[in-house]
Amino acid sequence: MSSHIEYLDMPLQEALNNIIMYLKSSYAVSGRTLALLLLQEDPYVEDLVQKAEGQNYEKIKELVQKTKAQYSEPLRYVITMNRQKAVDALVSQSVSLPKQPSLKISNFLSRLMIHPLTGYPMVALILYYGLYQFVGVFGGGTVVDFIETTVFETHINPWAISFVQGIFPWKAIQDLWVGEYGIFTLGVRYAIAIVLPIVGTFFIAFSMIEDSGYLPRLALLLDRSFKKIGLNGRAVIPMVLGLGCDTMATMVTRILETKREKVIATLLLALAIPCSAQLGLILALLSSVPSALLLWSGVVIGEFFLIGYLTAKLLPGQQPQFFMELPPLRLPLFSNVLSKTFSRIQWYFMEVLPLFIVASILIWAGQITGLFGWVIEALKPLVISLGLPPQAAVVILFGFFRRDYGAAGLFDLQSQNLLTHNQLIIAAVTLTLFLPCIAQFLIMKKERGLKTTLLMTSFIFVMAFGTGFLLNFVFNIFGIVL
Repeated sequence: MSSHIEYLDMPLQEALNNIIMYLKSSYAVSGRTLALLLLQEDPYVEDLVQKAEGQNYEKIKELVQKTKAQYSEPLRYVITMNRQKAVDALVSQSVSLPKQPSLKISNFLSRLMIHPLTGYPMVALILYYGLYQFVGVFGGGTVVDFIETTVFETHINPWAISFVQGIFPWKAIQDLWVGEYGIFTLGVRYAIAIVLPIVGTFFIAFSMIEDSGYLPRLALLLDRSFKKIGLNGRAVIPMVLGLGCDTMATMVTRILETKREKVIATLLLALAIPCSAQLGLILALLSSVPSALLLWSGVVIGEFFLIGYLTAKLLPGQQPQFFMELPPLRLPLFSNVLSKTFSRIQWYFMEVLPLFIVASILIWAGQITGLFGWVIEALKPLVISLGLPPQAAVVILFGFFRRDYGAAGLFDLQSQNLLTHNQLIIAAVTLTLFLPCIAQFLIMKKERGLKTTLLMTSFIFVMAFGTGFLLNFVFNIFGIVL
């Protein structure tokens, strides 16, 4: 009977044949396909068959439960592995490959990447050279300094200011374009001179990691740790994508199996995963003070796992199984890296640059109406309670529009030597844990609902400022000076 089912082992074949016997109604797919889906407990098919078969469905359900009892793994996994063995057998009979010594090297490296003793040091090396040195030091330091100082401040800004003042005699219109918070002098400068070099270098690094086949191995490595916070290795994908853009990563949480996982992942993305621009700016700011960088990393990572652990304890639900097929490990292809980087930078210009411009317009409108000044005055006591200078209230307000916008504002404060090292680490931690940007908030509302999103946002606001206040308290009590 069957070439269709001969890849299944005996208990599964028997169960499949018996289920087919109980399927009396007519369906759009074959009985074998339907029986396989019933064995895998597909909820849509179960509902369909229950309505069509009546009492026979109970007998089918009993068969499925008896079959499940014969295996230690879920039936969908067992069926998948049976298929895989059949495919491997067919391939081995019909395909021959030349011997490739390099495969031995790639397999050896692959084993090192997923073993805890060697995998975590390799993660540390990738973070150090890929993010800290390449994105933080080179992108956020060397490239940003050149574009902002040499290109914008020396050549472009003076020309733009002169051009706008020559066209518009009205001070309010001049401020809109080239004022302190102008579209060009703030929005475009932040987007191109400060954020773009960091985003660009991050996209290059991420594309190389992605094209090498390392991400699935990272998922396997972190699976055990992620299970402590109610997730599994599959959640590595949205978390890593969140280092590029949290808004996009929030949408990718759809790949997670349960509502519980999706809620936990969405909360952690909004709380403790900085986007590429914010991460790069903070790495650039803290790179000159290694102790501050280590403290920032420890606080953010610690809060990620602590809040994840507590949320997993509070939310009901079971831990889903995690299975992942590993693709071959290879050297990244230059053409692939270039193509992915180009498409992501194109996305940045289309999606993010307009938001920077809109934020500048809103700030300008807030200044004209006095609302901007009122909000800053209301934020100053909160900012001062963190041990920060009053000027940091503007940065916090910027962070409400976009996290990276706030980080760029922090970059400006540091450039003016308005922050001590202690204040810098407090501001960096608070901004990293701060509210999600407007775009991410809207996606959270779409994916998780308004009530859940408002609860998450309120919690994040308290955690961000609470953590900043606690850091300042500890610094003062123990006389710590970084």
